[in-house]
This record gives sequence, structure tokens and C-alpha cells, in this order.
Amino acid sequence: VQLQASGGGLVQAGGSLTLSCVVSGVAFSTYGMGWYRQAPDLQRELVAGISSRGITNYVDSVKGRFTISRDNAKKTVYLQMDSLKPEDTAVYYCNRAGPVRWTSWGQGTQVTVSS
Repeated sequence: VQLQASGGGLVQAGGSLTLSCVVSGVAFSTYGMGWYRQAPDLQRELVAGISSRGITNYVDSVKGRFTISRDNAKKTVYLQMDSLKPEDTAVYYCNRAGPVRWTSWGQGTQVTVSS
């Protein structure tokens, strides 16, 4: 499997970004997918997930601000991030949602939110 995340950048607090992750090498439509983030000195955490049927869930800290979606034809999962806060600063990755994840995480994409 190959995971290619993109769309990160530097944004001011209150701003928006849209992340994309193209997944290749697997039957993308059959997997639940998640967006994870890892800030310096912290563990990687799941912030949003979407099932193969499109059911979504979010960690409390991003509810109402982030929206996860998927396009199975493009083998891509998206993360729309609005009302960004400095504490959202992290490297963002996509991978399978749930306890079993692919060993490859790809490079991720850096999101930096300035106050």
C-alpha cells in the first residue's frame, strides 16, 4: 500500500485547509479510513474516521470543525479543516481506521497554525 497525503501548510488561527490522501495498492473502497495526527513529543492520534459506507466519527477536539469524506473512484480520503487552532499543529497522516493499520504511513503532511 502507498499513502500520499498532501494539502498541509501554514495558516493563521481561524483559517481553513483541506487535506487529501491518495491510497494505492489496495481495494480502497472496502476499507474504513482515518486521518491521524502527531504533534511533537505526543503520540499519534486518530482525529476522524469514515467507514466504507461513509459513516463518520470524530475526536471531541475537532467535532464541528473538521469534516472527513472520501471519493472511492479517486481512491482518496479528504479532511476539511475549518476554524483551525494552534493546537491543531501536527503532521497529518491517513491510514486504515480501527485497530489494524497498514505498516506504511507515508510522509504525512505538515499543518502549522499560527496564533
